[in-house]
Amino acid sequence: MNNKVFGNEQLVSTLEAMSGTGRTAHSLILYGEKGCGRKTIAKYYTKLLMCGNKSGDKPCGVCETCRSIDEDRHPDVSIVHKSGKLGGFSVETISDVARDAYVMPNNSSGVKVYIFGDCDNFDPRPQNKLLKLIEEPPDYAYFIFTAQSKSAFLPTIISRCVCFGVAQCSDDEALEALSCFGCETDDSRKAVDSFHGNIGRCLEYISDEELRNKVDLTKSLADSIINKDEYHLNSVIFPVSRERRDAIEILSMLDLLVRDAAVLGKDPDAATIGCCREHAKRLSEALTAYQAIRIHMHIERAKRAIDSNVSLPLVLAALCSDIIDI
Repeated sequence: MNNKVFGNEQLVSTLEAMSGTGRTAHSLILYGEKGCGRKTIAKYYTKLLMCGNKSGDKPCGVCETCRSIDEDRHPDVSIVHKSGKLGGFSVETISDVARDAYVMPNNSSGVKVYIFGDCDNFDPRPQNKLLKLIEEPPDYAYFIFTAQSKSAFLPTIISRCVCFGVAQCSDDEALEALSCFGCETDDSRKAVDSFHGNIGRCLEYISDEELRNKVDLTKSLADSIINKDEYHLNSVIFPVSRERRDAIEILSMLDLLVRDAAVLGKDPDAATIGCCREHAKRLSEALTAYQAIRIHMHIERAKRAIDSNVSLPLVLAALCSDIIDI
């Protein structure tokens, strides 16, 4: 199971071709939305580089090297640790990586790999510190970065990396993946209804009651908009005013429902990407495309205000008023 990558067939084939021809990239950026499989593909590429199978396809997924990579215990594969409130990488951490990178690996593959996960808050200072290392790396050292967007990186970093977008898989592939993970069929279908081909988010939905509550809350917000009930909208959104990350996540899910509503208003059979097709359909019947766009703009403005550390209760109260006034 650990050796299976669902979806992203072209990307996986490209990485395998690079490995097969010996033209592997020493610095790789994998970008895409949270839960779409960036870290899974990062590990897959690491196994391509280091797999100990000498007589068959690589990666085999069963040799000691592959298993130790899957279990995060290979001594020459470093998951670089983050620090600080924003979860970034410090200059000191980059200095430690640079020193370690020039220590020869002690394994049969002769390779060392450094994985920088979730680089969305990667400060320019440590990136500049890292630049020389990835510009002229030791022959045996490889660096893999994951983020939601390439914009997390400086142009100078991007220019020295091979960049690949990671997409979520199909709903059917997600159901197959969840079955392989041992999830119950009913739970899997509810998860895929909410997060479609994003396997990571589907697994989180099944295991995390808090995320399921956020999905339910997003549906309640949609109900309030459909019914033009400002009191209910405020009362539903009030609990979110305690935590900025929760507010951003729920507003993002609501934004997807509004997007789906605008699409369904034009084509009732169109595919949806939000957490509930039925709520998106009802929103499409209650809103014009212009109103949906206005709500999207208000949500985006609220998210920017939250990121700028404006008072969360005030931002959400103002958003409720703006939405009802549309």
